Amino acid sequence: MSDRLSWDQYFLMITRQVAERSTCTRAKVGAVIVRDRSILATGYNGSPAGMPHCLDVGCLVYKSENPNGEVVENCFRTIHAEINAIAQAARNGSAIRDATAYITHSPCIHCLKTLVNTGIRTIYFEKPYKLDTLEEIVQHADVILRQVEMP
Repeated sequence: MSDRLSWDQYFLMITRQVAERSTCTRAKVGAVIVRDRSILATGYNGSPAGMPHCLDVGCLVYKSENPNGEVVENCFRTIHAEINAIAQAARNGSAIRDATAYITHSPCIHCLKTLVNTGIRTIYFEKPYKLDTLEEIVQHADVILRQVEMP
């Protein structure tokens, strides 16, 4: 048996490297959008281009409440890795409909909704993040969300 990485593991390894560019102090997240085993775009979480980074000036954390009453914290300063990858694809004219997304963590509910609306139907991730909040979208949307075991 070969120790060679599967394609899914290979692209998830790349998401780990992409995440190293993150300027978020709370979590390093990377995303890679792929079609036919070719990378179309990458993204990591951080501030918009030209704006101060959380690493330099701190986070702008706010609290909100989910419909189930759970209090969650988010940062006004940060754009998520998935959105940055989608933006890079748009900026470079890369069509991503029917592409596959690889992400270090399962997407948040907002990023999952955006990925679905861009036509991405398969999303692979390494680490689970609030999967229970995604159930309704996965149930109704034509999307596959799959965790991949990594070496």
